[in-house]
Amino acid sequence: MVSRETPTTFGVRTAEQMAAAEPPYEDNTTPLARAAEHSVLARYGARMRPSLKRPEATRVVVVANQKGGVGKTTSTVNIAAALAQLGQRVLVIDLDPQGNASTALGVEHRRGVPSTYDAVVDGEPLSEVTTECPDIPGLWVVPATIDLAGAEIELVSVVARESRLRKAIAGHPWVGTADEVGDERFDYVLVDCPPSLGLLTLNALVAGEEMMIPIQAEYYALEGLGQLLETVEMVKAHLNQTLTVSTILVTMYDARTRLASGVAEEVREHFGEQVLRTTIPRSVRVSEAPSYGQTVMTYDPGSPGALCYLEAAREIATKGAPVR
Repeated sequence: MVSRETPTTFGVRTAEQMAAAEPPYEDNTTPLARAAEHSVLARYGARMRPSLKRPEATRVVVVANQKGGVGKTTSTVNIAAALAQLGQRVLVIDLDPQGNASTALGVEHRRGVPSTYDAVVDGEPLSEVTTECPDIPGLWVVPATIDLAGAEIELVSVVARESRLRKAIAGHPWVGTADEVGDERFDYVLVDCPPSLGLLTLNALVAGEEMMIPIQAEYYALEGLGQLLETVEMVKAHLNQTLTVSTILVTMYDARTRLASGVAEEVREHFGEQVLRTTIPRSVRVSEAPSYGQTVMTYDPGSPGALCYLEAAREIATKGAPVR
């Protein structure tokens, strides 16, 4: 029998020796652990942040730009998620038939699901087609389905076709002032528009009080801005006098290039305080998040893109609604 004091010659190490000799195993390097950490950060880390003061009445913000690929939908969903994490109650209305905002917010938008089509075309109450975002408390979504693709044709013969969405939003029991609705009110309603200036976008412009325009930090993105602003002025003159371009957000900003800084400087010179100080950088994480059915605010809360969207949302909230 071998005593405890007898040295072994077989080269077998005890568990204690192995633990002392090898670097510690890091659970946070596994994809599952990272996903769990991000989920905890998104759900509970937000609660540790001080909540922003809620507006006295629901702010209806239209996010529009007829040029595609400028980060319109990405900005809509991430600003909405960031506002919710800052203690606001937010509703996102997906008005784009592609349903990309619905995908990023993790809600079903297959054909047959109650959607914006039912509210805008069939006149269903908006509250009946609203669903809560599964990942972010305080965030609700009206999804878009492929049925919405034919809505512009179907609305042509409808009376007051350009004000269908405004009527739907006004009829929601959680839209209004603090005195009218109380603490259950939505603080923000964000409308994600399709990349065109058709009847759906017109409905959004008539329904909104504020407009946020995401602009890619490239010169091509500036070319269609004049046409968009002309449309806004036409809507103000004939359909919605309260509409104001309150926010311009520079997206896909690459600080390493002179082009990006030149575009941002030109936009700031022309629009002044309407342009947020915070710019959104080019980010792989921001681009990856929708493929997982998430915003970057839950996919990777500590990434530069998420932190920039959080700061942009804080700017929007603290700046307040424009004075009319």
